Amino acid sequence: MSSMFGKPRGGGERPPQSPLAECNVAILGCRGAGKSALTVKFLTKRFISEYDPNLEDTYASEELVDQQPVLLKVMDTADQDGPGNCERYLRWANAFLVVYSIDDRKSFEGCQHYLDVLALHARGCQRRCPVLLLGNKLDMEQYRQVPAAEGMSLASRFGCLFYEVSACQDFARVQHVFHEAVREVRRQEERSLPVRPLFITEERPCPAVATPVATPVLPTRHGLASCTFNTLSTVNYKEIPSVAQAKLVTVKSSRAQSKRKAPTLTLLKGFKIF
Repeated sequence: MSSMFGKPRGGGERPPQSPLAECNVAILGCRGAGKSALTVKFLTKRFISEYDPNLEDTYASEELVDQQPVLLKVMDTADQDGPGNCERYLRWANAFLVVYSIDDRKSFEGCQHYLDVLALHARGCQRRCPVLLLGNKLDMEQYRQVPAAEGMSLASRFGCLFYEVSACQDFARVQHVFHEAVREVRRQEERSLPVRPLFITEERPCPAVATPVATPVLPTRHGLASCTFNTLSTVNYKEIPSVAQAKLVTVKSSRAQSKRKAPTLTLLKGFKIF
């Protein structure tokens, strides 16, 4: 079942011929890593301390990432003991957030299983989905069991980005991670676009020909002969190896969007909001 909460938008404002681009992000990780807390923090700026670990749902929010609107859909998965029934999100997601808790080494070791599954999936399909490794519960620094260097090393081994955040405290950092997932999806789509070579013409004059063209010699007033030279031009073709592409597009928000209502929250079963 799909839900919408967190950031209401005015309906009917967008022309039907301009559908909003979508980005699907699946949050993976062991139980207790804080996946639901991260999801609700991003969508509502609130922190939950109690939730149903068996609850799995998909939420959506309209975001503005680098001045480009996007409908960001987030699947908060609820795997019991590591990766299981992965097809439900492997085929759906454009990007993955693999989450562990910095105060729980077992959750960090469980992340490696998820990264192995994602790497195997990437080798078997034609598209490559960005993966971000996320160390959660940075507010529990005094109980840290997983050094940041280990997280960076694991991320480097699998070729993914690495961040450490706190779903309890820092909304801006959590939002940055989700927006960075959107940016990575856009970069991947740009890299997968076929590049067609362009050709340009350049007019270049040739030096004057040394031998004069045979023309009748006409007497002049001073008794000197005159001659006529042909001036030629050639067309040279140069191939441009790549096409420069602009990434940023300025989008003006409508009047209705600038007067958005305060965020609303749809309580989920088992959630306790603070």
